[in-house]
Amino acid sequence: PSKEDSVVEEKELEESRLEQQEQSCSSEVTAMGSSDGGDETADSGEGAMGDCAASPVDPDNESSPVGILSKDRGTVLGEVAPVWIPDAQALVCMKCGVKFTFTKRRHHCRACGKVFCALCSSLKFRLTHLDGKEGRVCISCHSTLIKRTPPRGKRRVWFADEILNKQSESAPTTPVRGTYLSGSLSDKSWAHSSAVLFLQEACGPYGWGTTALVSSSANLIPLDGLPPILTSTGVKGDYTVEEQPSEMLLIQELESGRPKPLVFVLNANLLAMVKLVNYVNRKCWCVTTKGMHAVGQVEVVVLLQCLPEEKSFPKDIFSHFIQLYRDSLTGKVVKHLSLSLFGSRFLGTEEHAGFLYIRSTLQSLQGLPLPNQPYLFGLLVHRAEVAWAKAFPLRLMLRLGAEYRFYPCPLYSVRLRKPLFGEIGHTIMRLLVDFRNYRYSLPMVPGLTVDLEAQRTCIKIPTTGYNELMKALNKSNEHVLAIGACFNETADSHLICVQGEDGQYQTQAISIHNQPRKVTGSCFFIFSSALKASAGYLAKSSIVEDGLMVQITVETMAELRRSLREMKDYTVTCGRLDQSDSQELVCVQWAEEKCTVNKGVISPIDGKSMESISSTKMFQKSEYKENGKIIRWTEVFFLQRGDHPKGGPSDSAEHNRLTERIARAFCLALCPHLKLLKEDGMAKLGLRVAFESQEVGFVAGSNGQPLPAQYLNALDSVLIPVIHSRGRKRGKEPIVMELIFYILENIT
Repeated sequence: PSKEDSVVEEKELEESRLEQQEQSCSSEVTAMGSSDGGDETADSGEGAMGDCAASPVDPDNESSPVGILSKDRGTVLGEVAPVWIPDAQALVCMKCGVKFTFTKRRHHCRACGKVFCALCSSLKFRLTHLDGKEGRVCISCHSTLIKRTPPRGKRRVWFADEILNKQSESAPTTPVRGTYLSGSLSDKSWAHSSAVLFLQEACGPYGWGTTALVSSSANLIPLDGLPPILTSTGVKGDYTVEEQPSEMLLIQELESGRPKPLVFVLNANLLAMVKLVNYVNRKCWCVTTKGMHAVGQVEVVVLLQCLPEEKSFPKDIFSHFIQLYRDSLTGKVVKHLSLSLFGSRFLGTEEHAGFLYIRSTLQSLQGLPLPNQPYLFGLLVHRAEVAWAKAFPLRLMLRLGAEYRFYPCPLYSVRLRKPLFGEIGHTIMRLLVDFRNYRYSLPMVPGLTVDLEAQRTCIKIPTTGYNELMKALNKSNEHVLAIGACFNETADSHLICVQGEDGQYQTQAISIHNQPRKVTGSCFFIFSSALKASAGYLAKSSIVEDGLMVQITVETMAELRRSLREMKDYTVTCGRLDQSDSQELVCVQWAEEKCTVNKGVISPIDGKSMESISSTKMFQKSEYKENGKIIRWTEVFFLQRGDHPKGGPSDSAEHNRLTERIARAFCLALCPHLKLLKEDGMAKLGLRVAFESQEVGFVAGSNGQPLPAQYLNALDSVLIPVIHSRGRKRGKEPIVMELIFYILENIT
């Protein structure tokens, strides 16, 4: 039985021991209800409980519901907690008669106390004995309670699938708290989200009540079993937890084609979603995290090809997720093409060294249960491939693509495979990378690509990468300039490097299936000033492994470096001086890159897309605890308005201090309300602040709507003085920024 069922059984035993003492009180209350001849008021109910309290064996009100007396249905239904029918006395649903099984669980109606299946008790209603909070009720009780409730105006409602749907007003749902607008909004357009179909981000178990069902341990994975499993009852926000679930039964359920993933609780803030999928004709485990966003980490997806006749979960992945979660608390996070290593034996062998994390680009995602953006896929790395995963991960990524005929690389991992690289041997990378201590490596410029075409090669440098390019330029040898490139999504093929059995490196290319090769991407470029003027060449270009080598004269190198510093385009003509027909061009161009940061990310305030808006992760900046909850500041987005480009404003110390003061004030103002916010499903919060010449103000929201009035009032008194302390200073650059906060459980 689950922990929730155990608690219910203990309460029922306590009630049965007190049954004799309560009979007199129960009959007295029934008589009072009959004599009134109408609806019993809340006052009479309290009076009845007062009479019972005089009994010397009255139950402890802290450990069990206050009202355990049976009341007349339709009179005070929902005002006093009912007597719950014990599970042992309910083998079938008390409405439809369906038999309860491992997957078809029992659910008590919080109004009448009877036992029903999920379908017959799929509704919720605000009950008096739950202090006005929503509780699961059966269909009959819901109908009775609705008739007693005075009609109210239509409100926007959240459905169980977490989608705000305006076309489904006829669906049987319970109205939620209405929306309020703060008087301190600086831009009314920010609050305009009527055209947005907002998908609530379920970034983790917070808001799902897991702390009432699991312990506060930082790791709930047992040594010899599976972690607890979270099961939805079919009603939004209502879940049960199964401790020590049966692995055999869960495998059978997955293999039978279960449509939704299994949800394992790794700790009170982190879930793992597991499903068996058929991906590109391969049976794979799909294991994803849910909860990493709250600690500044991207969510992680692991697609692992199943072994023949596999009958056990890849539990080591759960342990690795816990390690990633712990690392992120100290600011150590994974990014695109970064590597995380395992400490010991992993998935049955010591040859599995770690995961290489990649973004999906041209690969199919059909049929995969994916988390909210941003997320990365983890690819298993063989221990012999670690050197390349550390020093030049793009080479390993594309080599995997060639091995499995998947462009640019597969998203799934294959266990117990042969390594794709052996000893480092003779490679040009030995001149550019310290393979022993990794003190230096090939510098990278985000967004830089190398396109190889007929008679022309184009090196495209994004203007946003100027600072990174200058760092590489200043650190480079005066005779050699080498920089790594990024994978080019616009190319239809790419150079790769294959190491043969003899240890030698060969150049090959992979391309998109059934598509002609027009543009081929390269992994790096090298400009070397070793060419002598007497050699008879203007310059010489050649393919080396999976990159481009251009030999130029000392004078050309000086001109190239000067052009790069001045952010000017430069063209190198390659070929013999006396053969103009066979000459090729190598063009270095600066380009306005289409920024792809924060793809798929939306604002919790109004559903506004944050794509192409730069942001900065925050670690250990602001974290405040109260009532067993923690509020963390995880990220800040920099928005520009009018003609200003989207990007980060000045990184001045004054601006950083102001941002931290705002975050601190926000956290302190909401600390007394953390528990209530989380219970209401508002675990991800956004604060948008504007400092402009004409207007200064803020807006705060969650789940696509502004925060309710009581929270905005608490924020007004704290935030407005901080905001106006900067906003009144003229001559400052206009700034619009959005801060992201998460409410988590305080785990140990």
